[in-house]
Amino acid sequence: MILGMSVQAFTLLHVVISLVGIASGIIVVLALAGNKLSGLTALFLVTTALTSITGFLFPFHGVTPGIILGILSVIVLLLACAGLYAGKLKGISRGLYVISACLALYFNVFVLVAQLFAKVPALKAIAPTQSSPAFGIAQLVVLVILIAFTIRAFKGFGGAALA
Repeated sequence: MILGMSVQAFTLLHVVISLVGIASGIIVVLALAGNKLSGLTALFLVTTALTSITGFLFPFHGVTPGIILGILSVIVLLLACAGLYAGKLKGISRGLYVISACLALYFNVFVLVAQLFAKVPALKAIAPTQSSPAFGIAQLVVLVILIAFTIRAFKGFGGAALA
């Protein structure tokens, strides 16, 4: 039991939170060219933080790659919040927000791809240990796409209020 839920129910909650974080994050990052998305931005930051926080509640033994990524994600989210809310997107805080928000989204999508390869039978057959070229190529494609999103957002973000 985790937070009074079965492991299966908690896992479903964690997955739903993660998917909401990814979907809202993609919209927010693509809209960083100046659209005001304050509610969606908050949803993205909160659900992405909850993804990491709920991930820490699963039973684990020792430090795992998931724990390390979760810690990095929390740090990146704190930086995004600092740029957005404390820095009010002025000066260097604008770039801090854009880059850290994009990195937080990347971490979530990276884990999504890893989970898809671990849980979807067809993908697991291609990369049973996630060390095959197919897994690496999929993660490389995700990385390239998120780098392109980040560059687009950084160049196009004109400072419209997102908070």
